[in-house]
Amino acid sequence: MKAFSLLPVLSLAVQATAQQRPNIVYIMTDDHTAQMMSCYGNSPVPTPNLDRIANEGVLFSESFVANSLSGPSRACMLTGKHSHKNGFTNNEHGTFDGSQQTMPKLLQKAGYQTALIGKWHLVSQPTGFNHYEILIGQGEYYNPTFLHQDGKSSVEEGYCTDVITDKSIKWLEQRDKEKPFILFVHHKACHRNWLPPMKYLREYEDVTFPLPDNFWDDYEGRQAAKEQQMNIASNHDMDLIYDNKVYLPGDSSRLSSAYLAYANRLDAESRQTYWQFYDSLSRDFYKSKPTGKALTEYKYQRFMRDYAKVTRSLDDNVGRLMDYLRTEGLLDNTLVVYTSDQGFYMGEHGWFDKRFMYEESMRTPLVMRLPDGYKRRGQIDEMVQNIDYAPTFLQMAGVPIPEDMQGQSLVPLLQEEKGPRKWRDALYYHFYEYPAEHMVKRHYGIRTERYKLIHFYNDIDTWELYDLQEDPSEMHNLYGHPDYKKIQKKLHKKLNELRKEYQADEG
Repeated sequence: MKAFSLLPVLSLAVQATAQQRPNIVYIMTDDHTAQMMSCYGNSPVPTPNLDRIANEGVLFSESFVANSLSGPSRACMLTGKHSHKNGFTNNEHGTFDGSQQTMPKLLQKAGYQTALIGKWHLVSQPTGFNHYEILIGQGEYYNPTFLHQDGKSSVEEGYCTDVITDKSIKWLEQRDKEKPFILFVHHKACHRNWLPPMKYLREYEDVTFPLPDNFWDDYEGRQAAKEQQMNIASNHDMDLIYDNKVYLPGDSSRLSSAYLAYANRLDAESRQTYWQFYDSLSRDFYKSKPTGKALTEYKYQRFMRDYAKVTRSLDDNVGRLMDYLRTEGLLDNTLVVYTSDQGFYMGEHGWFDKRFMYEESMRTPLVMRLPDGYKRRGQIDEMVQNIDYAPTFLQMAGVPIPEDMQGQSLVPLLQEEKGPRKWRDALYYHFYEYPAEHMVKRHYGIRTERYKLIHFYNDIDTWELYDLQEDPSEMHNLYGHPDYKKIQKKLHKKLNELRKEYQADEG
């Protein structure tokens, strides 16, 4: 949806030349949520290096995704298009069409060096990159395997977040320094099952994380929320062994092959330390044998502690990369972007994972350190979406934005002390992956500054309406409430307009 006129192509080229065609470092994590970034105000875990990017640049307070799932989110970012247009709607059955137009291809054609290091998760091989080293599938935290551009693979010694940063810095050192570049640094962290680095194995063990206010949600009036399978309380959804690493000491037969495959990638010394630590926790667990709500709260604390350890390592490595850019004199002419492929539930509604259009997973953190020539600083409150990244990078590089891109360039928000008077007033969202893991129903909807309208479809046909000002936790479905009749009608009209504009169908 184009809410304003883009600058003429000639003007873009002049602007890019004046700024010496800025470099772009695009750091993206997996399942890292704004609730776990201290610059967003409420994180129980400090993230000083991520905060540094925000403090030296801008923080988007209203940043969202178009489809809260790893592969589809990445496809939206690469193409600047919603899932139904880029063709990658879900992880279960999707393969990204690498022959289509993408932002890295357009930058490469314009003379940028393009590199991708880390998670890809789009099944097909990357295209549009001069260099890539990618994790296979989800990748591994310990001694991860990388697939190289020549088709060969290698096992790299170390913790995945450290290794990806090492490889990124190595590429920066070896690149052609006469050309601008875009480097995609795509981490596995903070994806399930949250295996911590050895140096932080015992961190946060003395921390008790507060339960979210709606942790014990009963899902009244919300059928799809009730029928999901991503509940911390359920041993089917959050596995006590695989996720919480609690097992009957001495009984290795209960450890799944998947869990053993991850943990046993450690070298012998680290593996011994790992098993000693979790064996001790397991012995304490079986001494107390919590049940009912006490068991659920125990699982929550274990999830949060391991997630926090993974996050701390991530923050360290963002700091390491920023220090390199600063030391090499690259920061003044480099756009540094940090985001995640979507948000994540940290116990809200009693959940982990993502997928729903509800706030915690539709939102995603987004902070940027801007190159010289861009004046905006501090918090930006306009609604932005991950389909906006591609046109933003293109405009900054002086590359014309294709007409079929559905995102909006964020450059107008970054050029002045205050943003443009006119900006989008609504966002469109669509989730397709059902039936599948976690069993979140298919749904689409619209989010405005204050309201959210969602349609769950396929095997059900239900609507939900939320007043985010009065009910920010989305606990009360107001659809059909007489006091919201006019608002509901307006939202339906706006939703239909957006679906028509984006040429969206229900499936």
